[in-house]
Amino acid sequence: MRVLTQDGGRVHASTQQRAADHRPYFFLSYAHTPGHGSGTDPDMWVERLFRDLCGHVLAMTDLPAGASPGFMDREIRSGEGWSERLGEVLATCRVFVPLFSPRYFASEMCGKEWHAFEQRAIHHRARSNQPAEAIVPALWVPVPPSQLPGSAERLQFNHRDFGDRYVTDGLYGLIKLRLFAQEYERAVYELAKRIVRVADTVRIDTGRPVDYRLAPSAFGSPSSGVGAPRPMRITIAAPTRHDLPDGRISDYYGDHPQDWNPYHPAAARPLAYVAEELVRSLNYQAQITSFDEESGRPEGKSPPTTPEILLVDRWALQDEDRRRRLAAFDAEDRPWVTMVVPWSREDHQSRAAEAELTEKLEATMPAKMRHGRTFCRAAARGVPTMEAFGQILPQVVEVAAQQYLKHAKAYPPVTGGGHGERTRLTGPMGHTSYTPDPHDPATEAEDL
Repeated sequence: MRVLTQDGGRVHASTQQRAADHRPYFFLSYAHTPGHGSGTDPDMWVERLFRDLCGHVLAMTDLPAGASPGFMDREIRSGEGWSERLGEVLATCRVFVPLFSPRYFASEMCGKEWHAFEQRAIHHRARSNQPAEAIVPALWVPVPPSQLPGSAERLQFNHRDFGDRYVTDGLYGLIKLRLFAQEYERAVYELAKRIVRVADTVRIDTGRPVDYRLAPSAFGSPSSGVGAPRPMRITIAAPTRHDLPDGRISDYYGDHPQDWNPYHPAAARPLAYVAEELVRSLNYQAQITSFDEESGRPEGKSPPTTPEILLVDRWALQDEDRRRRLAAFDAEDRPWVTMVVPWSREDHQSRAAEAELTEKLEATMPAKMRHGRTFCRAAARGVPTMEAFGQILPQVVEVAAQQYLKHAKAYPPVTGGGHGERTRLTGPMGHTSYTPDPHDPATEAEDL
């Protein structure tokens, strides 16, 4: 058990436990300010804040000489791989500190950094079913609540703990004006204490470094407008423990289809709620539904109301009525619905029946199995681990969003020969149009 005491702002932990963990306490995420011809470094004040935070963290902890208390991108040495280094630190740091400002939430790179760290927290919660709030925001420039994306708006954080002047002027205002020097020192000191406290009480597992060429932004696209509605339906096609096929063990199921947990025991949370968090981390509003309850929707011949991810348990096809309804669903042209088939390689029963279950899925839902880009077909064939699920879901969400854009009803309606504007729903990668990959044979199958 980890025991913490606090004495005058100094946080102590056992030397033995600290000796095994020399990861950076915090990652400072900030938006670079463009130069304006004065010759001065526009980010010099951010660097001063970083140095002040590092000094406080060193004083409050037992970090040994040479250990890094924090990280900002100026720590990257010349010749070092920039993307690789950022990915490595975001996969290992203990706390993520975003510097809020209007420019921050307009930055795609800052959104990618936020997304990379948040995935670790989501997977931690999936495995442990325990809270893992390790994002400690700081106000560089105050941002009106209406301009905050969902990922920032959901944070439970009281900035007034750092002082009233900090709330009204932000750290930039305090650091620039000598009149507020005391308020600046107080705010930075309190921020450092919060970083250390969170780092020592919230133990998020390390993750795999993110490839920034593929990572989406947690803020969506600036062109979509902060706070714009971005709906995404998550539909679960799975049995409950009360209607399982003969012989199927009940460890992976609950009283409702939404309780299905294919990655048990590695994961402690039902997959629907893990998927909901992953979708929310892409700045979407997620709605969880059951296929058994929603399969009567008449969307096959009409414009869609929302993009959709269909999570299918192959054991669900053992029920003939459900299999018939899934086949009818597949026969309708719904390219805005992308299918993911989670299964666990640790589920020995599923492994033993894999050939039979896969054959039945291919016979029942041939359209979803063969359409889409390579990663869509891979998602339909089967996703064997929670980590792989977290990596592939943002990509299939992107396809669902873009296909929704393509097929949604024009809004406002076309009148008098004019041209309506299609509903705007920017995907998590920030695109508002989709260019097919000419080298992907699946583009011919689904006209992506």
